[in-house]
Amino acid sequence: MTKPLVIAEIGWNHMGDMVLAESMVREAANAGASWAKFQTWSVKRLTTGPWDKDGRRQIYEKAELTLEKHLNLINICNKYGISFLSSSFSVDDSKLLLSLGQKAVKIPSFEVSNKELLKHACSNFNEVFISTGTATQVEIIDLKSLVDLELTTILHCVSCYPCPIDSINLPRIAYLKSQFKSVGFSDHTPGIMAAIFSLSYDINIIEKHFTVDHNLPGRDNKFAILPHELADLTSQISNYAKASKDLGVDFQPSESETRKIYRGRFNHG
Repeated sequence: MTKPLVIAEIGWNHMGDMVLAESMVREAANAGASWAKFQTWSVKRLTTGPWDKDGRRQIYEKAELTLEKHLNLINICNKYGISFLSSSFSVDDSKLLLSLGQKAVKIPSFEVSNKELLKHACSNFNEVFISTGTATQVEIIDLKSLVDLELTTILHCVSCYPCPIDSINLPRIAYLKSQFKSVGFSDHTPGIMAAIFSLSYDINIIEKHFTVDHNLPGRDNKFAILPHELADLTSQISNYAKASKDLGVDFQPSESETRKIYRGRFNHG
């Protein structure tokens, strides 16, 4: 089986606090994640919407990553030996990430139909992750003509925050695998059980929202997994890979002694 790598989705859980962000990156690295993922957007391009009335615009403003903060986070990731990754919400956001030397990018679920962004990402990055939350089957099929299948990982996702376990629809992964070469799972359920269940589909990537404290402000901190849960997940992934290794049909070397001693140990007469 493929041993999936793990993306720790820090997103805006740091609320612009770089000391907190460093703590999250450090804990994600220590727990075995391969990427610490953030979000790249500009509030000046934010359209009008319900966020103008419920306080989210102010949160966006506080959590927005400036050029300086991007550089700081990249350096922090390098310090702890974990790869920096960010979601891009527009072509301009992607251009910023490219200017910072980034070779990989995430396209979030709500931009799965943004053809301009998808084409730009696949023309300029070496690795692209695309979430399919909110996508129709037609939009999923359209991706096959919009992206470079050799460098793209398509992520199953249900864009509900948090997502109830009975809505996560893991069998959809099998459909995605029938259409794309590399498939992963962006999981918004609380805890790690759904992510562990997804291993049976032989996926390449698992993405989980990550925090160091459920009491921090912001919706995502409430259902994100904690460091000990992320460590448990990466450990379970390693164990699943070991248990799934094909060792053939004959008995194992570890059985040699018991095979020799215990076979026929009771008198058949």
